[in-house]
Amino acid sequence: MNAQALHGHLDALLLAVLERGALHGYAIIEALRARSGGALNLPTGTIYPALRRLERAGYVSSVWSTVNGRERRTYELTGAGHRALAGERTSWQQFSSTVGQFLGGVPSPGAPA
Repeated sequence: MNAQALHGHLDALLLAVLERGALHGYAIIEALRARSGGALNLPTGTIYPALRRLERAGYVSSVWSTVNGRERRTYELTGAGHRALAGERTSWQQFSSTVGQFLGGVPSPGAPA
């Protein structure tokens, strides 16, 4: 699945991954890949700008650390990020329910078109 297909949903996916705890950038990419069964194999050029956007919005905070002599940035949700994720989940449920009425299967006989 490419980044364009995720347009409008990437931020929510990143917030959901970080809900489980703080992660560095590569671990976020790996979590997206693992939790999607490999369907979300997104490049760093897609993930890192989104993380910076979420940080500017106050939904994510980050700290730099040195691990095995390498600098890496670890991201975690803020209180505002938890609230934003709750809102994203509500919006997603409403959206998927509505779209599911059209794409969820064959309408029953006599159902309005």
